[in-house]
Amino acid sequence: MPDEAAEPGHPGYEMAVERGKIREFARATMSHNPEYLEDPIPVSPPTFLQTSAFWAPHDAPPANGSGGMDLARVLHGGQEFVFFGPPPRAGTTLRVSARLDKEYEKEGRRGGTMRFRETVTSFVDEHGRLVAESRATVIETGRAPTEDA
Repeated sequence: MPDEAAEPGHPGYEMAVERGKIREFARATMSHNPEYLEDPIPVSPPTFLQTSAFWAPHDAPPANGSGGMDLARVLHGGQEFVFFGPPPRAGTTLRVSARLDKEYEKEGRRGGTMRFRETVTSFVDEHGRLVAESRATVIETGRAPTEDA
């Protein structure tokens, strides 16, 4: 399958894992874990990697695979993170790239065909090691939601 972030002009991007951003994220998620809040080189919370979207170039295709879908009919179908060691710590620079893994359709129970896209986002550290992958599913419903549905 094509690598969405590897389209011409979009070879992926870098994300700096920053101490202050880890603290902000931990506080925003109401964590009291001292590993995130007090450590001078804190480890990042597992879902912190989702903030990589803020590092994407403004003209990059959406990493969640929703490009070309009708956003009025798009639902977040799920997301998971797989780590291949400890989560990255502050001071780490990650190379982020996304690829479309699967695309398929199903008939919806309320009418219309639903389109599913599963994307995999890879996070590689400055030593070339795969740190984590995120798998996300977006769903385009067969029709836009209505008040009487």
